[in-house]
Amino acid sequence: MALPMLQLALDNKTLKDALEATRVLAPEVDVIEAGTILCCSEGMQAVRCLKALYPEKIVLADIKAADAGSILASMVYDNGADWMTVICCAPIATVESAMKEARKRTEQDGKPRDVQVELTGSWTWEEAEAWRKAGIRQVVYHRGRDAQAAGQGWGREDLEKIQRLHEMGFELSITGGLVVEDLPLFKSIPVKVFIAGRSIRDAADPVQAAREFKAAIAAHWS
Repeated sequence: MALPMLQLALDNKTLKDALEATRVLAPEVDVIEAGTILCCSEGMQAVRCLKALYPEKIVLADIKAADAGSILASMVYDNGADWMTVICCAPIATVESAMKEARKRTEQDGKPRDVQVELTGSWTWEEAEAWRKAGIRQVVYHRGRDAQAAGQGWGREDLEKIQRLHEMGFELSITGGLVVEDLPLFKSIPVKVFIAGRSIRDAADPVQAAREFKAAIAAHWS
């Protein structure tokens, strides 16, 4: 089983704050995410800057596209993103058009591009089947910020859904207020990426916090 990657979620309101985080944390992570909040605040400048500074890292534009899949995919890929997100409630046509653009860019220059479906809000297993038919390989299982604030923890229902998504052939990113102590919950599942934001960025020692995540991943998935 391959070791899951660690993704740094930059849901900062300013690019300045985001870059202060990456200055110390970029060497410790595998994927750097221009979060939805950062993209809304700073636009494609955030994506462009992150890829320019860290060309060796996977850069994700977490725009949660709901429409205009081809146009938005072109925008993020033109600015250096390797991956982008489409929200689960988007029409299948949006998913397909974003995926088509990702494939086209990959064929043109050989640099892999991909589209993730972000599972925030309501979705069905029939929709999941449609995403697979559209060529989607990656999904992001997301315990939302508001759910966290309401005290909603990781439960059996979450783990059963994650396992079923894996059995359908999806590669899984897991996010939603993750802390190191949560990781053993997922140790029987070949997770592709664990996404951490505030638990690393806001730690007293962010580098040590990231290293603790990496050590726990190695311990449970080696």
